Amino acid sequence: MKILITGCNGQLGNEMQLLENQNPQYTYYNTDVQELDITDRTAILTFVNEHQIDGIVNCAAYTAVDKAEENQELCDLLNHVAPGYLAEAMESRGGWMIQISTDYVFDGTNHIPYVETDPVCPNSVYGRTKLAGEQAAQQACSRTMIIRTAWLYSSFGNNFVKTMIRMGKERPELGVIFDQIGTPTYARDLAVAIFWAINQGVNPGVYHFSNEGVISWYDFAKAIHRIAGIKDCCVRPLHTDEYPTPAARPHYSVLDKTKIKQTYNMEIPYWEESLKECMALL
Repeated sequence: MKILITGCNGQLGNEMQLLENQNPQYTYYNTDVQELDITDRTAILTFVNEHQIDGIVNCAAYTAVDKAEENQELCDLLNHVAPGYLAEAMESRGGWMIQISTDYVFDGTNHIPYVETDPVCPNSVYGRTKLAGEQAAQQACSRTMIIRTAWLYSSFGNNFVKTMIRMGKERPELGVIFDQIGTPTYARDLAVAIFWAINQGVNPGVYHFSNEGVISWYDFAKAIHRIAGIKDCCVRPLHTDEYPTPAARPHYSVLDKTKIKQTYNMEIPYWEESLKECMALL
């Protein structure tokens, strides 16, 4: 089987590449914009046919949530139009596609974990374009698996974990939002889950994946500092309205993972154990 990984220089793309050695039964084509422009429909069709691609894991996305409010056209191109092109190419070959999506497809007003069948209601450009990308991929390719995730971090790239460590060392005091609740996701665990699904056979449909457990951004920051041994920085809890941002954030974005665990007989690590594993690499 020949697998195309897009967005290979991002957090998830890098983690996918690390796991390729553990799954040597496949041939991989790791691409970012330099190797393949996923907004170019002709380029995608040519690449997929020339390399006889059997499946695509689309890790590429416009993820700058606040900048997306100003760059709506580019955000839509990457998050909505491009997944449709990729899915169309895979349908032409009878292949499968895994499209990575987000908790931002919900408005965050729930009080119990979101299941895959809950009504979607994005309230940001990022969320709307990611939802449109889900729909475009599913419409174009009958073997599309959507995986919604949340609060992604890794030893690669820029993320909340690295920012909290850096700022914790630089500043005597930090304010972090305490009234937004969710679950961190170690990108390595998500990559493991993706390969687990590929190895068993991709089942089309929408699935949720994050680590186990529930915390606020404030609690997450406190845990990062505790594990990093940062003791001289005081972390203060902030209300969301004390830290206004261009894009609205979901106040509650806990994802119910029952479906993916039952479908693939999968165990998911607890968030703190995964955080320690990641931070040991930093």
